[in-house]
Amino acid sequence: MTKPADVTVRAGDKVSSEAHTMTELLEIQRAAFLRDGIPDVRTRVDRINRLGQLLLDNEKAICEALDADFGTRPRELSVAADIAGTMIDLTHQRRHVAEWMAETNVAKLQGMLGFKQRLRHDPLGVVGVMGPWNFPLNLTFVPAGSAFAAGNRVLMRPSSITAKTTDLIASLAPDYFNVDELAVITSKHGGGSEFAKLDVDHMFFTGSPEVGASVAQEAAKRLTPVTLELGGKNPAVVDPDTDITEAANFLADARMINGGQVCLCPDYVFVPEGKVGEFTEKVLARWTANYPTIVENSQYTSTINDKNYQRIVGLIDDAVELGATKHQVAPAGEELPNAAKRKIAPTLLTDVKAGMKIEEDEVFGPVLTVYPYRALSEAVDKINAAGHPLTLYWVGKDNENLQYIADHTRSGSISGNDFGLHLVSGGLPFGGVGRSGMGNYHGEFGFRTFSHPRAVTVSTLPIKFAEVMAAPFTKSDVRMTNGQLKFWKFLNGRASRKSARG
Repeated sequence: MTKPADVTVRAGDKVSSEAHTMTELLEIQRAAFLRDGIPDVRTRVDRINRLGQLLLDNEKAICEALDADFGTRPRELSVAADIAGTMIDLTHQRRHVAEWMAETNVAKLQGMLGFKQRLRHDPLGVVGVMGPWNFPLNLTFVPAGSAFAAGNRVLMRPSSITAKTTDLIASLAPDYFNVDELAVITSKHGGGSEFAKLDVDHMFFTGSPEVGASVAQEAAKRLTPVTLELGGKNPAVVDPDTDITEAANFLADARMINGGQVCLCPDYVFVPEGKVGEFTEKVLARWTANYPTIVENSQYTSTINDKNYQRIVGLIDDAVELGATKHQVAPAGEELPNAAKRKIAPTLLTDVKAGMKIEEDEVFGPVLTVYPYRALSEAVDKINAAGHPLTLYWVGKDNENLQYIADHTRSGSISGNDFGLHLVSGGLPFGGVGRSGMGNYHGEFGFRTFSHPRAVTVSTLPIKFAEVMAAPFTKSDVRMTNGQLKFWKFLNGRASRKSARG
């Protein structure tokens, strides 16, 4: 454990996080946590409220910073995803935190007999939150809110790629929080790799599997628990009986959210073999209608930076060079792809085969790959060979085909006929499995992630387990042990016979 800091931060002090090193901020927060003890519900709700108020008070500046970071990012998307989308979960946390943090009385009958058991839900201490660039506020503020609900202090590190947004939040935070509650870490403190080395009580990371692996490796050196929210090549399966126009419109829209730069975007689609041509035509028609212009279109989100722009263009070029067919929507007279604006035309690829880089890499851009299938088992085999995705899209009715897909694949979630519906429900977790992540959050699941279920037992029984289990063992102890063994053999045998009968 890090030695508590000598620095004292008084309530009401507007101290910038950048006035301290990362290590000092950790020491300040840990000292405050130990000094003040476990916060009551009023304090937790107040911190969640202030987190939301920071976003709501500064909506205009936030949207402008996001637009500047991306090059082009529509205000409507920034409000919907990074502000309103965040408020959905913060509001749910605020309404239910009193219920979640209440002690649970376990085994009431045993308690009446003299063996009291209860379960506390205690905070961990100081939580580190590492956010990505694609939704730099939602994906840091929501886990931070969950950590506050659980009673923790928070060190938040938004992405340095969206530097203007991160610097804005760092400058605004002191108006809402003392650094012993919430400290915003920027590139001035050091890189993300240095943040990952902090001896926090829980590290929460959202980003790529490659960086997530290094974060987990650093955390393992200190036995720090981690939650990893990673990416994944998300498949979509179109049911044979589905209206192909509806399927194409939905998947065309879902692929283009935030310029395709969402960990939940569909990456590749399985379409019944005889309908691939129609599906392709319908997707292109949808994109043509939605994007009559691209280069100067303020509603068309730019690729975040040159590195990602070149990577996506390279994936398309590699696939075409190796035999894939490229279908693009490029308005007449516009130069696309456009390096200056970092804009790539919506692209659909067919005839994609093994050996092409796009089969392995998560695209994270405006590109959709289409595969034909004759039997659902073909789609299942290919999905399982690609590793566990963050979500799996099903386009069709809630029928036996969906049940087959669910039973024979693994993914963080299953999304039927729409995008990200589990994000707006406080009753469902968000998280991946395998290569797409470990652990989850949102709603009560976030509260549980950042709290420790702490057992408390108090006995007034006349017999103590310590005495029964310690030597010397008497004849009566032997008889009791043999009696227990006989009882469990009988009970287990009966259960086995019942199971065998079906």
